[in-house]
Amino acid sequence: MTALFDPARPLAMLAACPAYAASPLVEAAWQKHPVWVKDETARMGLGAFKALGGVYAVARVVAELVGDVAPEAMQTPEVAAVAQDIVFVCASAGNHGMSVAAGARLFGARARIYLAETVPEGFAARLAAKGAEVVREGADYEESVGAAIADADRTGAIHIADGSWEGYTHLPRLIMEGYTVIAEECRDTFRARGRWPDRVYLQAGVGGLAAAMAERIRADWDVQPEIVVVEPEAAPCLKASVAAGRIVTVEGPVSEMGRLDCKTASLLAYEVLRECADRFVAVSEDEAAEAVAAARDMGFGTTPSGAAGLAALMGEVQGANAPMVILSEGTGDG
Repeated sequence: MTALFDPARPLAMLAACPAYAASPLVEAAWQKHPVWVKDETARMGLGAFKALGGVYAVARVVAELVGDVAPEAMQTPEVAAVAQDIVFVCASAGNHGMSVAAGARLFGARARIYLAETVPEGFAARLAAKGAEVVREGADYEESVGAAIADADRTGAIHIADGSWEGYTHLPRLIMEGYTVIAEECRDTFRARGRWPDRVYLQAGVGGLAAAMAERIRADWDVQPEIVVVEPEAAPCLKASVAAGRIVTVEGPVSEMGRLDCKTASLLAYEVLRECADRFVAVSEDEAAEAVAAARDMGFGTTPSGAAGLAALMGEVQGANAPMVILSEGTGDG
């Protein structure tokens, strides 16, 4: 497929960011089985991979409005004068909102984040601490997205969703482009060590991380692994959409894998993953909880959402020689 993303752009912007450093890629083991672990639990002080997406998309929007500012000149009085009049609005299950809020604060803009009833109050408090206005609206994530869209239509705020649909792909594509940094970091480490994974597990909510990683793996890794997309049993929207040949909305209970509990896939993610992914698997609530405990035993603190890829691996570890998982978020305690 034609390359969708240019990782050189987010990498150039991150090079000017003091908080940026490549996240660890650790050689670990689960029950004596070797596992590559990409540890996103401390990424840029936000504790999740999404720090790469929302911050980068906010920066790109601000730069475009100011007039194509160079990355190293983003934090100047001229930029701040423009940014102070910008409001970014989005729905979030937690970490996307944190990234948008952090990006808005970094450049002097404002952020308004919509949270569904199911999002823990701890995320609301963390968003408020980043200077965001928090609005509770919607019984689930999809209803919060609708509320954020309505807000943008009503107020002129810039809607910066991490999902995409017909007519709305530019900003989600930028967010996904930010995530490609993870694949580039992994590639550089594997290339330097001369060893590559034979299987990569990618957890998915609307699918942004999974699709960004899969596209870069197929485009730019020297050795091609099997790519396995992992979703909660309560929300297998990508698996269902690929099987149906179109975007479908699934039904299911609320999942403890809250950041993955999305019932409708991103259009961009669906289009990438139907070409790049090898398999789609669903993990149960119990399997995710067991993976959190396993990660803890391995020395990592994460959540059911963050450990979903590990949960899938644990169910089929005998079939992989050198698998890789991503611990996509930390516990949020720090």
